[in-house]
Amino acid sequence: MKLHDLDWKPLALVPLLALFVLPLIGSPSTWLTLTVAGLAMGMIIFIIASGLTLVFGLMDVLNFGHGVFIALGAFVATSVLGSMGDYTGSQDLWRNLLAVLPAMVVAMLVAGAVGLAFERFLVRPVYGNHLKQILITMGGMIIGEELIKVIWGPAQIPLPLPQGMKGALLLGDAAIEKYRLIAVVVGLLVFAALAWTLSRTKVGLLIRAGVQDREMVESLGYRIRHLFIGVFLAGSALAGLGGVMWGLYQQTVIPQMGAQVNVLIFIVIIIGGLGSTGGALIGALLVGLMANYTGFLAPKVALFSNIALMVAVLLWRPQGVYAVSNR
Repeated sequence: MKLHDLDWKPLALVPLLALFVLPLIGSPSTWLTLTVAGLAMGMIIFIIASGLTLVFGLMDVLNFGHGVFIALGAFVATSVLGSMGDYTGSQDLWRNLLAVLPAMVVAMLVAGAVGLAFERFLVRPVYGNHLKQILITMGGMIIGEELIKVIWGPAQIPLPLPQGMKGALLLGDAAIEKYRLIAVVVGLLVFAALAWTLSRTKVGLLIRAGVQDREMVESLGYRIRHLFIGVFLAGSALAGLGGVMWGLYQQTVIPQMGAQVNVLIFIVIIIGGLGSTGGALIGALLVGLMANYTGFLAPKVALFSNIALMVAVLLWRPQGVYAVSNR
């Protein structure tokens, strides 16, 4: 998509929401703290949702078992970081990163490997049937949660931030937590990598072409099924990465954490347009900001605020902010 063809209206939603609540909050420093916190939360949700967006947008697969890869990534991180106390206990950020980066890589590898098995034995037999996909992937998530309990136990496990990532930076009277800034950077890197891969590489071109006309691409000698397996692997790995980020954000992990986050994920991809990566980013940022603003202004309605946000967006654009053409 060329820049002059891009619909800029949805891009204004995030700054408009932030400016709308500024007079309601009153204090600029409090507003800045909440805004950065919301953007960070939104970026983590985007990392998690991007995997599901990729799978649904390119493969037309409704994977309600996506949450198991999130929880798996978080639990793998507890094991990896738990064995690297010399690095996580250091006040030096670079030493903390030497622990967190391997934890992310291992979590992505494990989630990707489990995702391959998930696709082969659960998803592949039900391609093209959304109802069966929903039922069988939800069953797969329940089984996955039970297997996590067998390996790590059913109890809540702490996942504390490394020492160098704790604390906050002061901008005037506003306190910006270090980890939230790291989350924003990681989220932007994931979005840039996805956008570049899908729009600028041969693999991305083949995948998008395969979605539109599978027979034509296969007639050129390419195996679309193998490309789609790679898409599912990438989506599962991104969920594992998001699980690490979310676990560090919450600083605790439980086997049901993926199922709990699933609600936010589906709100994000519905707002985004059911398969649009750019739409998912906007949806995730809106959800993160809304959760933080309402949590501060009206805690009693915070649980329903994101559903109200989704309804408002769909009333404006029934197919989401960036509707995918083949939906």
